[in-house]
Amino acid sequence: MHTKRLYGIRGAVCTENRPDAVKDAVCTLIRGLFEKNGISDEDDIVSVQFTVTDDLDCLNPAAALRREGLCARTPLFCAAEPRIKGALPKTVRVLITAYLAVCDADKKPVHLYLGEAQKLRPDLCTEQK
Repeated sequence: MHTKRLYGIRGAVCTENRPDAVKDAVCTLIRGLFEKNGISDEDDIVSVQFTVTDDLDCLNPAAALRREGLCARTPLFCAAEPRIKGALPKTVRVLITAYLAVCDADKKPVHLYLGEAQKLRPDLCTEQK
């Protein structure tokens, strides 16, 4: 029997500042996080929170998900990433709060950092290189 536990699942992706590029990048990231973490039921998702760097102003990541029909009933939120000198540009970060099945005590969520965003958390990207 599987029990469920609440987790925070993180990820990020870099993209060009074009609506089609943002939509593709965000949807690829979210689908990857869902697949890697076995999320198939939207009712298991509590919320999805995005931050974006100030050089991405063509499309809100939450709107990108809605346009793809993803997370239709899930609360979505987007905020501006703090402007930090030397920070990675053109980056969308995400925090998904969701219930995941726990098969054993060592179960951990799988985080996903795509492309250039792997620089943000190389410690979590060993299997993605």
